[in-house]
Amino acid sequence: MPKLPSHFKKFMTEQPAVGAAYGKLSDAVAEAGPLDAKTRALVKLGLSLGAKMEGAVHSQARKALEAGATREEIRHAVLQATTTLGFPQMMTGIAWVEDVFRKEDERG
Repeated sequence: MPKLPSHFKKFMTEQPAVGAAYGKLSDAVAEAGPLDAKTRALVKLGLSLGAKMEGAVHSQARKALEAGATREEIRHAVLQATTTLGFPQMMTGIAWVEDVFRKEDERG
């Protein structure tokens, strides 16, 4: 499991009830339908990119890798943004997922 951002860990420590409720909601949403973890992460990656949320793109790229997505699948998911969000936003998404890949490579 990748290292969680320090601000997230701090929030979860300072607000345990809110963190637990958020975790339950997240679990319920994940279990509400037929999508597997990899597909959910790729969908959420696209949503995060569309919302221009860099941290969420990083998080969903990591979750997609954990769920078995290949780097090529993640890049292909980001490429889908080209005709919906535009070339510049897609390129931003590529840069953000490459950040994640680079960190994974550094960890070895």
